[in-house]
Amino acid sequence: MPHPPAQKKGDGSKGEGKQPFQSVKGMADILPKDAQWWYMMIDAARTVSELHNFHFLETPVVEPAALFESGTGLSTDIVEKQMYVFKTKGGDRVALRPEGTPSVMRSYLEHHLGYYALPLKVFHYGPMFRYERPQAGRERQFHQWEFDILGDGDPIYDVEIILAAMDFLKALKIKNPLLKINTIGCRVCRPGYRERLKSYYQTRKEKLCEDCVRRLQTNPLRLLDCKEKRCEELKRNAPIVLDYLCQACNNHFRSVLELVEDNGIAYEPDPYLVRGLDYYNRTVFEVVTPSSPGSVAGGGRYDYLAEQLGGHMVPAVGIAMGLERVMEVLKKEGVVPPQVRNRPTVFFAAVGEQAKKASLRIMRELRANGIVVVEALGKRSLKAQLKAANRSKISLALLLGQQEVFEGSMMVRNMVTGAQETVVLSNLVEEVKKRLR
Repeated sequence: MPHPPAQKKGDGSKGEGKQPFQSVKGMADILPKDAQWWYMMIDAARTVSELHNFHFLETPVVEPAALFESGTGLSTDIVEKQMYVFKTKGGDRVALRPEGTPSVMRSYLEHHLGYYALPLKVFHYGPMFRYERPQAGRERQFHQWEFDILGDGDPIYDVEIILAAMDFLKALKIKNPLLKINTIGCRVCRPGYRERLKSYYQTRKEKLCEDCVRRLQTNPLRLLDCKEKRCEELKRNAPIVLDYLCQACNNHFRSVLELVEDNGIAYEPDPYLVRGLDYYNRTVFEVVTPSSPGSVAGGGRYDYLAEQLGGHMVPAVGIAMGLERVMEVLKKEGVVPPQVRNRPTVFFAAVGEQAKKASLRIMRELRANGIVVVEALGKRSLKAQLKAANRSKISLALLLGQQEVFEGSMMVRNMVTGAQETVVLSNLVEEVKKRLR
C-alpha cells in the first residue's frame, strides 16, 4: 500500500522525506514517556480542587471569536496576533480558545450558575491555543488548570485562589514558589493613573518599541507588560498605581496583603505588574520559581468581565497554571514522578493458539481484581515474550502453554530468581496477590 504524501513540519504542505506526516508546528504530542508527569500533575490538581471544594466545569474548545474580543480585549496580543480564528461551514466566526476565563464567565451567565452556589467555585482543565513563537513550556497548543471563584468580591477569595495554586505547587514539591502581587485599581481610580502613565510615556515616545507606540493610545497599562529591553528600562521610572488608588481599592489591597502574610505565603510586591488582559481589576498576581524563566501561574480579579460580555456585574477572581511549564520546573528540580501507581503488576506470556485464546479471559479476571497485567502476546515465541518481560522490569511472570490450558493451571515465575511453580487457575488471583505483597 503506498504511503500518503509527506508533509513539511508546520504548514501541512506536501514535501519529501521518510516521515509521511508530522504534527503541526507548536502542536506537540504528549508521549507515553511523560505520562507519569501528567498523572502526577492532574492527580495533585484534582486533590487540591476537592479539598478546596471547587466543582468541575468543562467548556468547549471552540467558542465565538467575539467572546474573546469582547472579554480578553481587542488591544491584547492574544486577540491581535495569537488567536486561531475561522468560519464554520454555516458562516459562524469562531476561535480556538486562547484562554479559559471568558469561557467560564460565558458559561456562568448562560446557565445561571449563580443559583447553584454563591460564590461558585469551579476548576477546569484543557488545551488552549495561541499562535506565538513556541518556547520551553509553552507550545502553540498548551494545557492549563484554572481555579475560579465567581459571585463575591471579598478579599478573602483573592487569597483563597492564591492558596489553591500554592497548595498545588506544594503537592508537587516545587521549591520556593514566590507570589508577585499588585493592584491595578478599579474604574473609579484607574482612569487618573492611565492619564498619568500616558503623559509619562508621551514624552519618551521615540524610545518605545513599535507595539508600545500603538498601545500608548489604546491601552497605556499594557506598556508595563512589554518584555522589550528598551521598554523595560523606561518602566523603571514610570509612575506606580499605588499613588493613585481610591480608598476602596486601597483598603481591598491592604486586606489581601494582610491575609497573604497571615497565611505565610512568600510574596513580593511588584508595582508594575499589570497582567496583559483587559478584564482584570484590583488584585493581579503571578507565581514564579527559581527554576522557571516565566511565571508558572497567573491571575487576578475580573469583576467587570461579565458586563463586558453583556451580563450584569459578577465579582470574580481566578488563577491559571500552565501545566507544560510546571512540568519543565519539575524536571529541572529533579522531582521524580511515581513510576508504579501502587498496584500489583504481572507480566503475562502465552505460547500456542489455544493458550493465546484463553489469555484474554484469564487476564480479564486478574484485572477485575486490581492486578495490572502487561503482555506482549503479539510475539509468537516464549523467548521474545520473556525478553519483553525483562525490559519491563516486572518481577513476576505468568506463563500459559498448551499443557497448562489442558490442565487448567498456570506457571508462575519469579523473574529475579528464576524459580517457578505451577498454580491451579482457580487459585491464581490469590496466589499472585500473595507473591506480590
